[in-house]
Amino acid sequence: MEPIHIEPTPITPEIDFNFSTGVLKLRGRSIPEDPEDFYIKILSWLQEYYISPHEVSELWFEMEYINSGSSRYILEILRRIRKYQEEGKKTIVKWHYEEEDESILGLGEYYRDLIDLPIEFIRII
Repeated sequence: MEPIHIEPTPITPEIDFNFSTGVLKLRGRSIPEDPEDFYIKILSWLQEYYISPHEVSELWFEMEYINSGSSRYILEILRRIRKYQEEGKKTIVKWHYEEEDESILGLGEYYRDLIDLPIEFIRII
């Protein structure tokens, strides 16, 4: 399986999903006009990855801003991670947030509570 790397733009985050390390990172701003077009590749890659994932995978979110259209797809990614965990595929979700950014922290907490998914919150100073 090939890793997926998508360079960031002013409206889309960097995606760095590495099959060989099991570290899956999303970084930056997510405000694309067509979030489905952007996130469908990511969801497809995850589906293939979780056929035979690392013993322990890590999903890192280092987001600056997520619009409502993107939020729907981030939630779908997390729902799928929850399903994979229920199948015994261990994934640690790490949600990074700037110390003063209560909206990104609150969004991560909302996702955690909504789908009952353990998320490790990491404050960036």
